[in-house]
Amino acid sequence: MAPRLSVVVPIYNVERYLRECLDSIAAQTFGDFECVMVDDGSTDGGPAIAEAYADRDPRFRLVRQDNQGLGAARNTGWRHLAPGTEYLAFVDSDDTLPPHAYQLMVSTLDETGSDFVTGNALRLRTTGLTPSHGHRRAFRETRLRTHVSELPALVTDRTAWNKVYRRSFFDAAGILYPEGILYEDAPVSVPHHFLAERVDVLSEPIYHWRVREDGELSITQKKTDPRGVIDRVRSMELVREWLLARPEPAFAGHLAAYDRNCLVEEIPMFFWAVPDGDRAYREAYQQHVSRLIRAIGPGRLAGLSTQLRLKYRLTLADRMHRFVAVQRLHRLARRTRQAAATARG
Repeated sequence: MAPRLSVVVPIYNVERYLRECLDSIAAQTFGDFECVMVDDGSTDGGPAIAEAYADRDPRFRLVRQDNQGLGAARNTGWRHLAPGTEYLAFVDSDDTLPPHAYQLMVSTLDETGSDFVTGNALRLRTTGLTPSHGHRRAFRETRLRTHVSELPALVTDRTAWNKVYRRSFFDAAGILYPEGILYEDAPVSVPHHFLAERVDVLSEPIYHWRVREDGELSITQKKTDPRGVIDRVRSMELVREWLLARPEPAFAGHLAAYDRNCLVEEIPMFFWAVPDGDRAYREAYQQHVSRLIRAIGPGRLAGLSTQLRLKYRLTLADRMHRFVAVQRLHRLARRTRQAAATARG
């Protein structure tokens, strides 16, 4: 009989963290799973670690391919799942899970019948675990059988690895991870939220998301790498293209909600890096963010705060020196407020 849960783990040059990741999967209190490990052309000792797990635990299997990137590795893992598994999850190979994670998530789906369950996360540092700021709002409380239209904060739930999908839903959706870009999670996770009939949201942390602190930053931690802004804008564009292609009337509203989130929350993440970025980063920011704003429609800026409107208009006008000056003042003001709050507290 097929196991109930399939777990896909892409592997690329994570020898330092891989054993801890696989140990946390092997130690799950829910044991009826298969773990499909995908060696994405690693050049370190990671594949040997994965092979050792496959040799001693029949639940683990190793698939090998030339290096193609994280999105392609996830897709390869999906194509190698055992037929008939009921649920599907993804894990990044430098992260870990608490022992109860899959027991809680599978039992929740068994109870509710929802299309997928998504859970809270903690940041994993050498000093211990801390709350994930990016998951705070959507996962403030447990809500079963809900939907992004009922809980709009779920539009920020972009990651692949804090979810267990009903495999029939994932397969029928027909949305695979884009290949060759960073931030490949959102073009799958966000459309799934809009497609689902019901989703379960768990406030309990079910994933430990590593912050690399040893000098080997993941590329998404390199805040002034031009590729980061280029690929993140492309990720948003892919979500928009998918929403625009949907004929159902409800998706016009979903697109408007997504566009507002891009303008209010996601694009402003770039603002803080622009003053520290070099010329190449600033040019990439100006070119690609301007393209996205024009696609959304500059008229949508009217409903934003004065501060956001100013920064977007400076971006569109290619007045980056002025943008940098404004952002530095904003950053100084925020630090002053934080220092005053600390002194009072």
